[in-house]
Amino acid sequence: MNEGERGSKGYLPLFETVPARGCLPFQLFSASTFIGTCFIWVYRASYIPGVEGKTERWAWIGLFLAELWFSFYWSLTLVRRWNPVFRYTFKDRLSSRYNQEALPSVDIFVCTADPGIEPPIMVINTVLSVMAYDYPTEKISVYLSDDGSSDLTFYAMLEAARFSQIWLPFCRKLKVEPRSPEAFFSNAAEPPDDSVIAEEWLSIKKSYEDLKIGIETITKLGRIPADMRKEHKGFREWDFVSRKPLPTLVYVAREKRPQYHHNYKTGAMNALIRVSARISNAPIILNVDCDMYSNNSEAIKNAMCFFMDEEKGLEIAYVQYPQSFYNLSKNDLYSSSLRVVVELELPGFDANGGPSYIGTGCFHRRESLCGKKYSKDFNVEWRNVNKKVQESARVLEDTCKVLASCTYEQNTDWGNEMGLKYGCPLEDIITGLSRQCRGWRSIYYNPERKAFLGVVPTTLLQYLVQHKRWAEGDLQIFLSKYCPLIYGHGRIPLKLQLSYCPYLLWAVNCFATLYYVTVPSLCLLKGIPLFPKMSSPWVLSFTYVLFANCAYSLGEVIWCGGTIQEWLNDQRMWMFKRTSSYFFAFFDTILKLFGFSESAFVITEKVADEQTSQRYEQEVMEFGTPSLMFKILATLALLNLFSCAGGIKKVVTHYDHIKTLDQFGLQMLLCSLLVYLNLPVYQGLFFRKDSGKMPASVTYQSIIYALLACTVAMY
Repeated sequence: MNEGERGSKGYLPLFETVPARGCLPFQLFSASTFIGTCFIWVYRASYIPGVEGKTERWAWIGLFLAELWFSFYWSLTLVRRWNPVFRYTFKDRLSSRYNQEALPSVDIFVCTADPGIEPPIMVINTVLSVMAYDYPTEKISVYLSDDGSSDLTFYAMLEAARFSQIWLPFCRKLKVEPRSPEAFFSNAAEPPDDSVIAEEWLSIKKSYEDLKIGIETITKLGRIPADMRKEHKGFREWDFVSRKPLPTLVYVAREKRPQYHHNYKTGAMNALIRVSARISNAPIILNVDCDMYSNNSEAIKNAMCFFMDEEKGLEIAYVQYPQSFYNLSKNDLYSSSLRVVVELELPGFDANGGPSYIGTGCFHRRESLCGKKYSKDFNVEWRNVNKKVQESARVLEDTCKVLASCTYEQNTDWGNEMGLKYGCPLEDIITGLSRQCRGWRSIYYNPERKAFLGVVPTTLLQYLVQHKRWAEGDLQIFLSKYCPLIYGHGRIPLKLQLSYCPYLLWAVNCFATLYYVTVPSLCLLKGIPLFPKMSSPWVLSFTYVLFANCAYSLGEVIWCGGTIQEWLNDQRMWMFKRTSSYFFAFFDTILKLFGFSESAFVITEKVADEQTSQRYEQEVMEFGTPSLMFKILATLALLNLFSCAGGIKKVVTHYDHIKTLDQFGLQMLLCSLLVYLNLPVYQGLFFRKDSGKMPASVTYQSIIYALLACTVAMY
């Protein structure tokens, strides 16, 4: 619906959906690439080596199968990129149509688990930022779930609550952005001394610095001093909050016992759904990770434009904002921004029926989380659900303790039909899918000013471990009853089912990629050609598909605001992930499937030492730690280096240089590209002296493995 068009009842919509422009070039590129791929298939099928050369024949067939997989996977990605849509909201219409009293309440969930990995000062910055939304104060309730049950985090929240009494009015008075004090004071310019607000600005900055020093000192100490423990009396401490109109702030630490599985973050979310229903019972729930502060004070109003649209809002289960990050290096060293996914793929996902739920930065309709199915006669009266339960703090606390107890969910539908689903490391995906299968739809909204900013890993190992967990969880979903092709059959559109599959099949990419980065290089050493001669017309199909895909993907990155170096980093990280993270993710999933191991939730560390941070800012890749993943990466890098050197030697020493180059030109090009992508690995192996270099044990072992592989290939 375009702006200016009125709905069927004569009102203007609160949001519009605009199809992406310029899809024709992408569709033409896709069609031409498909034609080129078909020629590759014809070539592979027509020139399979005879049975007399068994090694060459099997290498050829393996390469053909790898190319068939790449083609199949590429076709899946087209489904969610064919015709993206973009959403735009009209907050002015929302304001003119609904006064503050008519707006629904919002419960905000912030989850943390370990004060060592997720520092309390970072957590309370997120809490303060979501308390300060440009939204009626009495309609916001913030719940901090601390699965670490840390008195350090509890203390930090108490101190943050005090600071909020001056921080929130300051934000609203000056329309501060962002409303995380750490982010604001780190980036905002200090006002001139003679300005009206200078004194207040400096006073609040000093108050925050005192708060930060106090919290960090206690955190380093590792315990709360006895005098502070006597001062703070748990829930009774919140009496001081009522002196000024501030959002409700609740701390929740679940009861846990070894014999009851607490289901990690998903269990915490379900406990918060129950506890918040008793305290504030807001019809809209926002959940954010503790490292993702609010960067846009109007994010709630934007979400309400979708939920409160009179024509299409009632069918919306959740509004998903993208994950964005504030600590990216200049050229996104580890390709953590997922820039093209955020800007192009998720809008395409949205066009096919709604994006998946990604676990953070998401506004939910409470009823959709609690198992309700969507029906056309569904209706909601926002005014009737804004009432809070009026009970004494003691009664309320006792009731909530029961709701958060470890035994509450026994013999109930929680984790199955109610709340977030249990069963795999990525319960958020199946939770979103199940709601779509109950008739609800979802919305993807990517505003110009990012709604939330989080933290990305600053070391290669953290990055690879994170992607291993994601790929493992995705594959478990694909192999479970929640596979969209099975669970979603007849419930959601086929194109939406297929939109999930490229993510769920990340791990399977490891085999085709590993084959392509090893076998052609080893065959180059042996003198086995696997590609058409440079003088053959068949070479055009291979070179077109290769360079067209590179050119188009580069164009996408630049169009989305990236750089050429960022695109190169992205290509490198795709190779690294597919040959290490996805490889381990696949085999760990198979082991879990047969009951040989259990799923475990891994928290990505949010802090790094000073030297590591400096290297990250300088875009120097971090190795430093002995890891099996690094052994694989280093071995593959050296294997390609040795093969490339062997290929060059073959051309130089052969009596007919031109003929040899003609025969092995494409193979040498592929090997050279792989060597180029592995340059940071070679630097870490041989040239760096800092603590982030490749560990000596990894270097020696990878050299031995690579030489052994090359020797076997040659002899």
